[in-house]
This record gives sequence, C-alpha cells and structure tokens, in this order.
Amino acid sequence: DWDGVSPELSLIGWDNFKLLFQDPYFKISLWNNIKWLIGFAGISVPLGLLIAMLLDQKFKGSKVYKTLMYLPMTLSFVVIGQIWSWILEPRCGALNSFLGIFGLKSVGWLSDPNIVTYSLIMAASWRQISYAMVLYLAGLKQVPKELVEAAWVDGANGWKRFIHIILPMLRPATVVAVTVSVIDSLRAFDIVYVLTRGGPFYSSSVMANYMYIMAFNNYRMGYGSAIATVQFLITLGFIVFYMRNVLKKEEAL
Repeated sequence: DWDGVSPELSLIGWDNFKLLFQDPYFKISLWNNIKWLIGFAGISVPLGLLIAMLLDQKFKGSKVYKTLMYLPMTLSFVVIGQIWSWILEPRCGALNSFLGIFGLKSVGWLSDPNIVTYSLIMAASWRQISYAMVLYLAGLKQVPKELVEAAWVDGANGWKRFIHIILPMLRPATVVAVTVSVIDSLRAFDIVYVLTRGGPFYSSSVMANYMYIMAFNNYRMGYGSAIATVQFLITLGFIVFYMRNVLKKEEAL
C-alpha cells in the first residue's frame, strides 16, 4: 500500500485484489470493458471488411474515397475524441442537429448513463474501421483473381465466392484486425478520458480509466497496480484463447 509520494510503504499481500472484486466501481469498469470488447471489434472488423470490399472495385474516384476513409487512421484517439465531442454536443452538435431535422428530440449522448458507453464505442470505432479497412484492402490484393473467376465460371454466386474463397484467404488480415481490436478495447483510455473522464458517476469508466483515477488522483498506487494486473491478465487470456483457436483451424486446413 503506497501513495506514490511517501518514502514509506507497507506490504498488504492480496488485500488490494480482495478489495478490487468487492469494489462496485471496478465491476462497472470491467463490465464496460466487456461492452467495448464486443462492440468495438464487432463494429470495426465487419464494417472495415465491407468498406474494403466496396473500395476494392475499380470505379471513378476510388482512390479519393480510399484516402478519405483512411484519414481517421492518421489521427490519435485524443484528436478523435475532440472531434466527436463536437459531433455529440447536446445542444448544437452535428448528430443532434441532424435528429432535429426530423423533429426528434436531442439525446444526451455523453450525459445519459444508459448510452454513454455505446457513444464512446461508436466514436472510437470510426478510427478502428479505417484500420481494419486498410488491412483488408491489403489482404484482397493477395486473393488470386483466377481462383475467383474459376468459381464464377463453375456457377458459384457472389455470396459463395465470398464465403468459400475470399473470406478464408483473408484469415491473416482478420487475425490481425481482431487481435488489435481486442487489445485496444481492453486498454481503452484516451478517448474515454477526453470525452467523459469516466462519468457521469463512473457509468462510462473502463479499467484503464479507473486505474488512472485510483493511482494518480487518489494516490492509491498499490490499488491501481492491482487493477493494471487484472487488466493485463484478462487481455492476455483473450489473446491466447483467440490465437489458439486460429492455429487449430489452420492446422485443420
């Protein structure tokens, strides 16, 4: 138990971990990280693949669209958070102004405890979709056109060509996209800090944010370290589980 300033510290064994799982705010943060894990990867990876499939076609202005879709990837989550703070502003933000055109009431995207976490995931996914798109565009270049054309000649429709030829060939890109999305979702901090600081009333807090509050705002370094340890173990567990499944599938092939 150490405050980060005093030269004195006391060893308290596993007490920080015992307190951790009795802490209601940590439970909220952990549950929010699970929401991030499902929503962040669940939105960014499929949409990144869809956009990559659309932009992989040759049409007028395709390079311009690719550049525009890539731009969010060049921005940090801090900048992304600032941009979305303008979009989600309750009175004159772009999103509520758009809803007002249809006569709909303004929504407290960042002030309603019931939806604030989903608003943060939506904002962060904007950048991650761009990242997944780039990975899939690179992966699509490695898909043999002759193989796809041969399947078309054999009578396979577009869906069958996608499921049985294109998607399996994109497995390496999918592994990277999902792995990075899982890691980013479990260590989400900067965009949460910029937009809500974990509020209102810890309703949007995640483990990294709660760790920061405990360690650097409340000067409970030992407790913050316990949160960081749990966060690391959960992240490692997800990655190991996912990679084992991927390797098993590759061995089966």
